[in-house]
Amino acid sequence: MPDTDDPRGNPILRRLPLAGVALAAVLGAIFLRDYLSFEALAENREALLAFRDANYIGTVLVFVAIYAAVVAFSLPGATIMTLTGGFLFATFPGALFNVTGATLGAIALFLAARWGLGAQLASRIDASEGTVRKIKAGIDENQWSMLFLIRLVPAVPFFVANLIPAFMGVPLYRFAVSTFLGIIPGAVVYTSVGAGLGEVFARGETPNLGIIFEPQILLPILGLCALAALPILLKALRGRKGL
Repeated sequence: MPDTDDPRGNPILRRLPLAGVALAAVLGAIFLRDYLSFEALAENREALLAFRDANYIGTVLVFVAIYAAVVAFSLPGATIMTLTGGFLFATFPGALFNVTGATLGAIALFLAARWGLGAQLASRIDASEGTVRKIKAGIDENQWSMLFLIRLVPAVPFFVANLIPAFMGVPLYRFAVSTFLGIIPGAVVYTSVGAGLGEVFARGETPNLGIIFEPQILLPILGLCALAALPILLKALRGRKGL
């Protein structure tokens, strides 16, 4: 009989963090959409630059904390935060601040999901048989490659890449390392776009957020995806030869 006074044994308490994330995501989509937008950034750009110039370190800390909260609670506006990082801090160190904030938020969401459902799902999958168990075993054998793949492929939503590893029993350190390193290419691209927002604002235009799908950007990222997938392909080939 589970101890209901222990949060680890109480399914309701265990799922509270994940429920809080879901509630915050819904409320954020309703009430914060106008605040985490390109228009809001354009309207407040002078105040943001003035605050940065008056207190650079404080601006960095506040920015990273807000970025982490946006990711942790799956709020709309992660792309705007990345652009803001470039606008305020240039491509470098802006990209470093963006990656740090996104990674901290991803870790928080990962832990909430694992605490709420991940550990239970992972144990059930491990105890199961058939196709589901084989898929889990395949993922376990290629965890690093799979983690980097879901980070590098632009089509995989960021919050999905945070939740799947939690449900698959991925160790925290692997998730943290692969997240930090795996999001660097995309972060650098969008941070560089943000670094050029001053000229975009002056022209009264909006940034090209589809730049990551342009050939000169997409092809190198796909090359990294191929490198991440290479160990999986080699293992599959060796397995067929051994049949």
